[in-house]
Amino acid sequence: MKLETFGWDIDADGIAHAVFDVPGRSMNTLTGKAVADIIAIANEVASNDDIKGLVISSGKPSGFCAGADLGEMGQRAGGGEKKELSEAELKKQQFDQGFALNGTLRKLETCGKPVAVALNGLALGGGLEVALACHYRVAANDNPKLQFGLPEAKIGLLPGAGGTQRLPRLVGVQAALPLILQGESFNAEKALAMGVVQELAASSDTVGKAKAWVKANPTAKAPWDEKGYKVPGGVPHKSPGAGQVATMANMMLSSKTYGNYPAQKNILSCIYEGIQVPIDAGLRIETRYFINTQQRPEAKAMIRSLFLSMQELSKGANRPAGHPKTEFKKIAVIGAGLMGAGIAYVQAKAGIPTVLVDVSKENAEKGKDYSRRLVDKDVSRGKSTKEKGDALLDLITTTDSYDDVKGADLVIEAVFENEELKAKITGMAEAVLDEDAVFGSNTSTLPITGLAKASKRPENFIGIHFFSPVERMGLVEIISGKETSEATLAKAIDYVLAIRKTPIAVNDSRGFYTSRCFGTYTREGMEMLAEGIKPAIIENVGRQCGMPMGALEVSDSVGLDTALKVTRATAEAAGVDLQSDDRTQFLAWLVEDQGRVGRKAGKGFYDYNEKGKPERLWPDINKMIEVKVEECPPELKKELTSRFLVRQAIEVARCFDEGVITDARDADIGSILAWGFAPFTGGCCSYVDLFWGIKEFVAEADRLAAKYGERFEPPAVLRDMAAKGEGFYDRFPPAGTKAKAAA
Repeated sequence: MKLETFGWDIDADGIAHAVFDVPGRSMNTLTGKAVADIIAIANEVASNDDIKGLVISSGKPSGFCAGADLGEMGQRAGGGEKKELSEAELKKQQFDQGFALNGTLRKLETCGKPVAVALNGLALGGGLEVALACHYRVAANDNPKLQFGLPEAKIGLLPGAGGTQRLPRLVGVQAALPLILQGESFNAEKALAMGVVQELAASSDTVGKAKAWVKANPTAKAPWDEKGYKVPGGVPHKSPGAGQVATMANMMLSSKTYGNYPAQKNILSCIYEGIQVPIDAGLRIETRYFINTQQRPEAKAMIRSLFLSMQELSKGANRPAGHPKTEFKKIAVIGAGLMGAGIAYVQAKAGIPTVLVDVSKENAEKGKDYSRRLVDKDVSRGKSTKEKGDALLDLITTTDSYDDVKGADLVIEAVFENEELKAKITGMAEAVLDEDAVFGSNTSTLPITGLAKASKRPENFIGIHFFSPVERMGLVEIISGKETSEATLAKAIDYVLAIRKTPIAVNDSRGFYTSRCFGTYTREGMEMLAEGIKPAIIENVGRQCGMPMGALEVSDSVGLDTALKVTRATAEAAGVDLQSDDRTQFLAWLVEDQGRVGRKAGKGFYDYNEKGKPERLWPDINKMIEVKVEECPPELKKELTSRFLVRQAIEVARCFDEGVITDARDADIGSILAWGFAPFTGGCCSYVDLFWGIKEFVAEADRLAAKYGERFEPPAVLRDMAAKGEGFYDRFPPAGTKAKAAA
């Protein structure tokens, strides 16, 4: 028997030992070759009379198996190429391919010989499913990184190798549902308590313990193959308690996903239907739902963006090649307000010595207090120790003197959005910096090329845009100005990776990429309000189409006074008479006459409680605007959904058209992490490519433009892509270096 991803031997007692060890990988995954090996192992164990039992383990210190190879799976997700087969032949082919591992694990489970697995580290997704198909599971109790779980739902899939059938049969439907629907992971102790594993041992002893069990249990069976087996807690169609669990799960699922995540719906169906029949039938049910889920555009979009692209960008895939990696010995943060304080904290948490500068030592200390509060919270919750917290705080030096900035590899300026103030700080910092130090401005809107005019070394000047709250937001937008060098971009990306965040790289423009596109959602909500659509409809459709908040609530969070300033500036730039512009007049009334400036004041479009949570939409929103639409039939919901999502995607396309962004991965990840674009779509580019198709999307944009105005007008790049049948990932594929926008 020739195996490519497993080691293999049989000891003197006839116990076979299969050691999972995919060549050239730091972690085992279920590649096509690995699945082929598992099929060969199952056949050998079942047919070879000299083999009395099997122990499976990992040859990698990182753990047992991280699950399916999502690179391979991503190529198959979303349907794929349909060969010339009849519908019946195609369905049979898809089922046979989908059932290959599922059927093999069932064959291993029923081979009449004991099978045990030694789990030395993480076992996720398909890795846990392989383990669940074994009769006995021994887990390491000395590996703090050990994790078990079925996280497939997080990337638009469902467990397809028995996870939806074996886990509920093992721990009960009520305990299994949140683990599978939410993709929750759990440690060895919880696994033992639930019965997912039967024994804990030191890592070095897990294989020995597994072999000992195999020798002692020659007639082992899975619990569900024993006569008289009953599902713990009962099954939904027979037990009132289990039935109530299924009903409540369905209600909660609908309220949280709005039907946008077919994987969760199919998981619930898998468990509900499969648990009522023998496991062999349940596994076939699971495979059918798995194929259905895998072929949905949501699966391809989420695998590509939320796993593959996220992983690539988090490793610096958009970093220019040919520049040495920077190790940061000292970084200065100028401005100890909310943003600067948060930046100082994440730097110190990453182990980087940080100088926090403000106009006074007292102000700088107030900024450091932010870190103290976060540290105290982590210590009180057991997430850190006092010693670790003190060490983190010791890395932050507060000062009012620029002499302390000397020797910094990088300076992050995080002061108010004022060009004169930023120019003054640039000069003061550069006076003490080394020639090769980088100056980064944490600005959300001001063009970097303009700010760099205050610099003696504009090639070393770059935008580094954080999102608030810094410690919780995982994205950083890096903006290259006209003269920013590739070496500076490389150093900025090294910095973002060093503080364990995900960088996207864009080119200069007012608002850059994220701030510019973010505003289209809130403005479209304002347009709907001005048209007389009931505010509750606007908010509900916004959430139901996949956005984290309704458009009016987002406006409250940003600040309606800020929105008024932007609206007035935009109207003036467009030559619009402010007195005749209904939207401007409405916002002015809301902010200046009613004093409703948003969440920060406890009142805006919403009324907020003392904790800053929205309690209700303000009843008098429509005093200035007549409500003309009070009901939302399906066709209106579809129209409003299209307006919300297409409008955002159009602005993203304009950013590509103008060279602001040049990589579809950056665009997709940025749209999800920066402003919460519907995650199930995989981001704005994937929404266009996979949920519409470029020609259909352009046609829809033209329809909306004719009905609602030029804000929906497709830019030239979209029309050219449509003419050539290209999607965003065809036209703007991942590149080793970032293309610079034309001057």
